[in-house]
Amino acid sequence: MSIATETKEFNPIIVGFNCNWCSYAGADLAGVSRMKYPSNVRVIRVPCSGRVNPMFVIRAFQKGADGVLVSG
Repeated sequence: MSIATETKEFNPIIVGFNCNWCSYAGADLAGVSRMKYPSNVRVIRVPCSGRVNPMFVIRAFQKGADGVLVSG
């Protein structure tokens, strides 16, 4: 048996905290333009990336996220 048949494909869940005034506009434009992005990415709009409480990041990991992106 090869290792490729024994392992599942890793599909990480990514949570993105995006600033309403900067990076969220790009994510929104991608949606309006009907561009596709991976279904394993969850985008959360926040008023400002500087206001993301570290507990939000910890909670995302506790709830099963494999990665967290804080983008301004």
